[in-house]
Amino acid sequence: MSNSIRLCLVLHNHQPIGNFDGVFEQAYQDSYLPFLDVFDRFSDAIKIGLHTSGPLMEWLDLHHPEYLDRLAAHVRSGRIEIIGGVFYEAILTMIPGRDRVGQIRTYTQWLENRLGATIGGMWMPERVWEQQLTSDIAEAGIRYTLLDDFHFKNAGVQQDDLYGYYVTEEAGKLLSIFPGSERMRYLLPFAPPQDTIAYLRGIAENHPNSVVVFGDDGEKFGTWPDTKAHVYDRGWLNDFFTALEKNKDWIHTTTLAEAVDGLPPVGKVFLPEGSYREMTEWVLPVPQQVAYEDLVHELEHEPNWPRIKQFVRGGYWRNFKVRYPETDEMYSRMMAVSQRLDAARRQSDVDQAQLDLAQTELYRGQCNCSYWHGAFGGVYLPHLRNAVYTALIAADNLIDAAVGQPASYIDAEAADFNFDARQEIKLVDEKLLALFAPAQGGMMYELDVRTICHNLLATLTRRPEAYHRKVLAGPSAAGGDVASIHDRVVFKQEGLDERLQYDSYARKSLIDHFYDNDVAPELVANGEAQERGDFVDGAYEAKIRRNPDRIQVQMYREGNAWGVPLKITKGVTLSAGSSTLEIAYLIEGVPQDQPMHFAVEMNFAGLPSGADDRYFHQGSDPLGQLGERLDLHEMTTLGMTDQWLGIDVRWEADQPTSMWTFPIETVSQSEGGFELVHQSVALMPHWWIQGDKEGRWSVTMKLEIDTTLAESRMPSAEVAATT
Repeated sequence: MSNSIRLCLVLHNHQPIGNFDGVFEQAYQDSYLPFLDVFDRFSDAIKIGLHTSGPLMEWLDLHHPEYLDRLAAHVRSGRIEIIGGVFYEAILTMIPGRDRVGQIRTYTQWLENRLGATIGGMWMPERVWEQQLTSDIAEAGIRYTLLDDFHFKNAGVQQDDLYGYYVTEEAGKLLSIFPGSERMRYLLPFAPPQDTIAYLRGIAENHPNSVVVFGDDGEKFGTWPDTKAHVYDRGWLNDFFTALEKNKDWIHTTTLAEAVDGLPPVGKVFLPEGSYREMTEWVLPVPQQVAYEDLVHELEHEPNWPRIKQFVRGGYWRNFKVRYPETDEMYSRMMAVSQRLDAARRQSDVDQAQLDLAQTELYRGQCNCSYWHGAFGGVYLPHLRNAVYTALIAADNLIDAAVGQPASYIDAEAADFNFDARQEIKLVDEKLLALFAPAQGGMMYELDVRTICHNLLATLTRRPEAYHRKVLAGPSAAGGDVASIHDRVVFKQEGLDERLQYDSYARKSLIDHFYDNDVAPELVANGEAQERGDFVDGAYEAKIRRNPDRIQVQMYREGNAWGVPLKITKGVTLSAGSSTLEIAYLIEGVPQDQPMHFAVEMNFAGLPSGADDRYFHQGSDPLGQLGERLDLHEMTTLGMTDQWLGIDVRWEADQPTSMWTFPIETVSQSEGGFELVHQSVALMPHWWIQGDKEGRWSVTMKLEIDTTLAESRMPSAEVAATT
């Protein structure tokens, strides 16, 4: 064949911060290692670009250094181009410019030192793009990257003009951008190799000497459902590489670096914000997402659909922070740490080595996977959320050490910590950090146990998802030997359709409820109980009361329950050097002649269910695993122990109390199918209250957090760093 093309195959291998060691190892055995084994059997005619994210690269260097040695040999031979990127795979639009440049430069240096690679290109995490990123990327030393052809089509570039690369500019700085083929993403590895050859032949005939780019997840080749048997056991990858070798006279596999150095750009382009097509769908609110899916299914068989499709797009990535306020909480916390670190860098007489360690933890806390949700777990995976907070809390502790924070201190601050134009309150000492949102029901929305770098309020609210209609429809088998993740409906547990429960408020702590006197606890747990008051998400006023070694956050609201005017005042007090929160409630205007059913909800995250070493207890008496639904009465204490985490959370009250406990669980989508995920443990002390002669009712509770067990396992240096 006389006409030829250049084919750039770029793989993106990634595992996030906080993923389980076994998941890393399984992906290595199923995807990364067998791919390299097959690749090794072929000649220099087959070249690829390979991006491996920093968290995965560090794990490989620790657990399988021989794999990296093999990569380094291929780098020297010119068969593999190492693609750089953001060290800990942060989406660039969600981190400050200083961290963008820092993450990219730091990872470039790491790759150069370990693999002997020359880094000219980078992988754009989740292909999330905004034009202003250009200058920071160029400043970090990157010459080229790749996005999806979807980005280019949204800029008005036609399909016939997508067989090359373009140059873009921001503030006088240039960046070359390749359009990755969406068609190739769906062909590889799901279609027979000859389908890809036929597709490339058509391009070569109509667009000779062009460049076609495939850029997608390496986990598609073995880790995704059913792909290991398809790609390796049945020989798809071997057949694909064989087909490329047989057609090497006109299909020239090449690296992005060779394409940039050997060809001029097609032209200049300025791309609108965006990501890959599916991502822009997932960010839409659920009703719009469902409508979008239905509309596409309705029109995709119409003759005019190819003409219409180029003008159809979804939403804006940043709105994941609106769809999932929990991601906005992580983002806000991350920004606070980044700003604090930047300010510390500017001070004199600080420990720069400690700040360097803090910077690494900050970068780790910017890992993108738990900041959004799509086809797989994302924000729904508690261990990923916990990992982000672990890193951010550790960074905060290290900054304290670097700037010489006293060993024992206490402070409080009112500011707009979560960027919603309303003031929140931070209460902090060397052991705990609590954040309160007076304007949102006076809730406590973060509780950091600094001694073990754990946020007990990294919770998740149960909410509808567009894919829940697939859950209601039941499991289905996909046709063919192997299916795209978008087509599979597999249940990992039975009865998931009966576990779809939704919350009308955030599952945080110090949520104030009024229920019917005879409300069933099942309705409360399922989020179906009717609220009889307006305190759950009503705005509270707030003030800070200070003593030298004791600070109280006091919040109050005048509202009503059952139409009865009430005033709730709640105070949370922390003493210097303490890991105990004292929580006092005063309700005024309470009728003396009729009981009102009042409850205070507290949720605790990162304490999983389903294990005997994670349990409720009263003193030394165990009451069952943390997933148990308990209905207790006339009690004044309740404890929750997680021996693996090394924490004991003890609640107590100054008067006999009834208590409900129940798990908060979500139905979400993962690589293996739809599954039930434990998100938090709910404790709900509740009372049938009546006013005294002045119409008042009050209670004082304590929340004591004991991490003695965890601290006993830490090396002394680690204990010092966390405190």
